Amino acid sequence: MSDDPADRNRDAIRRWVDEIVNDGNLDVADEVFAPPLAAEAKRWVAPFRASFSDVQMRVVDLIAEGDKVVGRFLCSGTHTGPWLGHPATGRRFEDVDEVYFFTFRDGLVVDGSARPDEVNRPDV
Repeated sequence: MSDDPADRNRDAIRRWVDEIVNDGNLDVADEVFAPPLAAEAKRWVAPFRASFSDVQMRVVDLIAEGDKVVGRFLCSGTHTGPWLGHPATGRRFEDVDEVYFFTFRDGLVVDGSARPDEVNRPDV
């Protein structure tokens, strides 16, 4: 593991994508996010994965400076379960472009926000 905070922060975001979103290992949230955000991440990821059971997110770019990381991701999946009041459609979405902004403190994500691709976002 690198001593460079920017490298560690990028690695944490890779863990979020690979282990939490893609693999559904919600316990890793406690190692990546500060406690309030870890609980929020779990509350979001669990039902999302239940609704899009084959979801896969891919890192396109990660840019880190100081306590900030900006990531661009492509997300794909199939709507296999109810989501936000919509019944499963069986429709697949491919490579939806998303940009996230993360702030770190003491090696953990303390703030995050997303800017999904509103133009090409799938209509579940």
